[in-house]
Amino acid sequence: MAVVVILAFYLTLVGQRAILSLQSGDALAKLLGTVVLAAPLVGVWFVWRETRLDRATQRMAGELEAVDALPPGEPRGEDGRQLDPERADMVFHARRMEVDAAPDDWRAWYRLALAYDDAGDRSRSRAAMRHAIVLRARTR
Repeated sequence: MAVVVILAFYLTLVGQRAILSLQSGDALAKLLGTVVLAAPLVGVWFVWRETRLDRATQRMAGELEAVDALPPGEPRGEDGRQLDPERADMVFHARRMEVDAAPDDWRAWYRLALAYDDAGDRSRSRAAMRHAIVLRARTR
């Protein structure tokens, strides 16, 4: 939520400057105003996209928790953040086999996304979670 507030403040300040640049008679200032106005719009899109992902992830977690289908918490390494690499690999392979057995099951993809996250692979985790969201939407 704080990111959204900061982004709104930033958009207000930058937007005012961009509009002033666009209203000037200088071609370079107009070009700069256009670029300055476009950059925050990309930021808004990014925050909107990530907020949607977060909300959908939370809804799916709630659904899985309600039917006791969330995977158990895995023991963490000494740093408390990531699984032991061997354990993470075992969990990942188990989750991958679930997805291979039921490729259209959003629950399996959700658990695979958690396994990717546990292994520290955030980009694949997000991709798997996005796929889980698409599959869940199709079943509704």
